[in-house]
Amino acid sequence: MTLYLVRHGETDWNIASKIQGQTDIALNEKGRRQAEEFAARIIQEHYQIEGIYTSFKQRALETSKIIGAALGIEPKVQPGLEEICLGKWEGHTWKQVKELFGEEYRIWHDNRRYEAPPEGESYQQLLDRLLPAMHEIAEKETGNVLIVTHSAVIMTLMSYIYDTPFEDMAKNYKTGNAGIVELDAELFKKRG
Repeated sequence: MTLYLVRHGETDWNIASKIQGQTDIALNEKGRRQAEEFAARIIQEHYQIEGIYTSFKQRALETSKIIGAALGIEPKVQPGLEEICLGKWEGHTWKQVKELFGEEYRIWHDNRRYEAPPEGESYQQLLDRLLPAMHEIAEKETGNVLIVTHSAVIMTLMSYIYDTPFEDMAKNYKTGNAGIVELDAELFKKRG
């Protein structure tokens, strides 16, 4: 059984390089088109998807519904798959965060796995809610599953699985809009 992690389609905040986090931003037209093209690709390439799980954030939910409509599968909302909360930094660009929250940014930057931004969560806190969600999906399903989620969720999970520094997650595991990462469900049955 394979778990396919898919990042949601593009939003206007992606174009503006704004930090979205838990802010609930909708897909733009290009994002909807990306979801449609993604669905066509997985049909053409015979991925044999039997279930779809999604974050409840509208950008992921809409992506999952577009894909689900093409596959004839109703997506299920799974708590724990939502994007990391970056608190007061959301709505800013990373450049603005460095300027406006200099000291807090430095502390977070040097130990982002365990340090949280103001009113946000650390990557470890994200893992603490994500791993049980992944475990639940892996235990519940028997066929290939699509999981529509967010960039930091995918990067955090990959950093954890491959035991690589969380500070290098963007360099190692950055996933574009409507990008896909393939994982063996057994990882979550054993480690969940």
